[in-house]
Amino acid sequence: MSEPTQFGSGWISGVLSTVLGAIGLGAVLCFLNPSLFTMPELRGLYPLPYVRALLHLILVGAFVLGVISVVLRQSKILGLTGMAFTLIAALLGGSQVPIQGELRSGPFLGLDWFLLNLMAYSAVFIPLERLFALHPQQPIFRATWRTDLIYFGVSSLLVQLTTLLTLRPAMVLFDWASQPAIRHWVAGLPFVAQFVAILFLSDLVQYWVHRLFHRVPALWRFHAIHHSAEAMDWLAGSRLHLVDVAVTRGLTYVPIYVLGFAEAPVFAYVAFVSIQATFIHANIRFEFRPLRWFLATPQFHHWHHSAEPQAVDKNFAVHLPILDWIFGTAYMPRCWARRLRPPVCASVSHRLVDTPVVTSRAKHHKHAS
Repeated sequence: MSEPTQFGSGWISGVLSTVLGAIGLGAVLCFLNPSLFTMPELRGLYPLPYVRALLHLILVGAFVLGVISVVLRQSKILGLTGMAFTLIAALLGGSQVPIQGELRSGPFLGLDWFLLNLMAYSAVFIPLERLFALHPQQPIFRATWRTDLIYFGVSSLLVQLTTLLTLRPAMVLFDWASQPAIRHWVAGLPFVAQFVAILFLSDLVQYWVHRLFHRVPALWRFHAIHHSAEAMDWLAGSRLHLVDVAVTRGLTYVPIYVLGFAEAPVFAYVAFVSIQATFIHANIRFEFRPLRWFLATPQFHHWHHSAEPQAVDKNFAVHLPILDWIFGTAYMPRCWARRLRPPVCASVSHRLVDTPVVTSRAKHHKHAS
């Protein structure tokens, strides 16, 4: 018989101890081998005294929470795991570990990027999803959270690879289309004008790429991974195949590179995309009227993941719902999607799906079309 997980059972403290201990150990590894585990672009931005102070608090908190979990819980695995992570981190130097090795900009794993994203998104979205949940009964650690965390971690660790796969093709294959006069004029536009233009052009490309991933069976095989999530929250949006990421982002960067937008609005766009792509999958009940007609919201995107027959192949836009209205694929009733299961594109044969839920979904789509 499984042990309880409610407050006071030691489960929450055990989970927090394990997570904080793993974060602390990861941070110590970043200090020990920064050339392998950190992004060169971020190394000079870290306020080291504050980072070390935060690391010390994380390690102390992980150990204390581990002790609490061990005392309260019959199963000691969670608490002991968190304490073990903490002790290993302490033996390696803890918060005072010196920075070791020569700093290089060669191949690296973005462990620091993963830790920063995990802490930031968890600190923002977990409280929001607890206070304003669309589905209050859905736990933080739902059935498939480990799968989504792995996708989240891999995409962060391989940030150099994904950047190479998305930026380099645009620069190499479309350099012929770049005109210096146009690039100079575009780069001289006001920041806001450039940001809006980037947002519109990138989403226009994403809309059609996204639509092709739904309609072309060979592409759907990759994109179906994203739609295999059966629960929506901030972590579910991380479930993406590398081919899906490379093709979509690579084509999205083509107009950005060809037109020569300045670095500041491009960086602002990248930050905006990262936050909004997480936000539209969140388990948040706000409808954001009338903003929802101008900017993609959780309600808008939840319908894209819905198993309702009328919602299949709808709401392809990532940022601007107006694109779906223009091209006839918008679906935004006042209610929320009730059944969140993998939809099936019209072009995909039933032989391509191998789960009962999806097969049933394909039959619904066949009757609807």
